[in-house]
Amino acid sequence: MFLKPDYNLKNIYEIDFCKLKEQGIKCLMFDLDSTVMVSKSSTFLPETVEWFNTFIKDFEVAIISNNKNEKYIENASKIAPCRVIGKADKPNPKIMRNYLESVGISPKCAVMIGDRPLTDILAGKLLGCKTILVGSINPTENLPTKFVRALERSTIRK
Repeated sequence: MFLKPDYNLKNIYEIDFCKLKEQGIKCLMFDLDSTVMVSKSSTFLPETVEWFNTFIKDFEVAIISNNKNEKYIENASKIAPCRVIGKADKPNPKIMRNYLESVGISPKCAVMIGDRPLTDILAGKLLGCKTILVGSINPTENLPTKFVRALERSTIRK
């Protein structure tokens, strides 16, 4: 199976929010670990907090994670500038669909942004929204993680 994200970017900081707005995007859904937060760090980098402040007023924004650790999600919720939803079970798009219905936004007006093709991007494709694949926010990932990431990315159609 091959996946083709709508955009394939180096990192979250390369996202063109003006372009997304022009395309009618009203909702941004982000993965948590390795996308907007260094995995298992329980904190946002200062530049990520500043970055959120550049677009948070223009879009409905949520962080949707597969993480099942309730305490971790609760802690992320306390410091995140938006709603954080855990136990998403991506690539199943059900939680994402429920979230969009709760805020009254069609999947066609939403984008899923994440670092994993087989969870984040596939979930977005199954939901029917735009997708943006980004590289990890963590520049110092360990070797096994880098290997799995490279293997997953072999499913991407250029």
